[in-house]
Amino acid sequence: MHKTTLEQWALLERVVEAGSFAKAAEETHRSQSSVSYNLSLLQERLGVALLVPEGRRAVLTPAGELLLNQVKPLLKAFSYVETRAATLRNGMRTRLDLVVDSIFPRRRLFAILRQFQQQYPQTQVRLTEVLENTRADAINDEADVMVLTRRQDITGLGEWLMNIDFVAVAHSRHPLFHLDAPLNDEMLRPWPLIQIADSQPAARAAGESWTFSTIDAAIEAVVSQVGYGWLPEERIQTQLDQGVLKRLPLSHGARRATPLHLIVKRSLAPLDEQVETLLRLFSQEPSSSPATL
Repeated sequence: MHKTTLEQWALLERVVEAGSFAKAAEETHRSQSSVSYNLSLLQERLGVALLVPEGRRAVLTPAGELLLNQVKPLLKAFSYVETRAATLRNGMRTRLDLVVDSIFPRRRLFAILRQFQQQYPQTQVRLTEVLENTRADAINDEADVMVLTRRQDITGLGEWLMNIDFVAVAHSRHPLFHLDAPLNDEMLRPWPLIQIADSQPAARAAGESWTFSTIDAAIEAVVSQVGYGWLPEERIQTQLDQGVLKRLPLSHGARRATPLHLIVKRSLAPLDEQVETLLRLFSQEPSSSPATL
């Protein structure tokens, strides 16, 4: 048997937050003597002083602060378990599996997830990022909602969501900017093409190309003057604004668009409240969503 209880530690936390035994007793609907007794028992069983009076306030000792900080995650987890049990009892979804292509704008994604969490704090979203065209059948089979590039490869109900613009760029000091514009394929050929794995149309028939497994790595390669490439405009807007990267003056193909589709698992019909909410958040126009702030 444990010497102390979560209830005692929760009372200690409440006393510290409230600043006094009297306020903690009022907030927990207990008598002040009950609060005092439980905390005295807690300290006695530990053999460590946790609280000391400081004027009219009760403050933690260094040992009390150390121990309470270690216990706080347990208190939070226990509270979460109880709330999750209530959620299960009410028939609410406790987990939602989401698969998103890595080219989807990060800021918009995190804004969507933040709004969803505020509405459904007890629904855990398990997010998996995948590369465009990556074969991830096992992941897709488990996913409830997907934002992917190739609707025809997915067994689900989906619709067009948005286009992601890729722009041809290079570091502002790249030798390509010393050539006469507009640039054609022959002028590009001597320089390494930076590609994101499986995210670009067929590359040139000849010429060196370097392939990276993540968007961030490809961006870093172009910023480091390893080569040039087509990168998601939204992800490099800061570097463009700062003049670190510049758009290449190509004769054609300077901008490419990749469509993303919003897909829901077919077996989910009819949709539950949480899935409907997540779909609505993804479908909102950026101008009406904090995602673009």
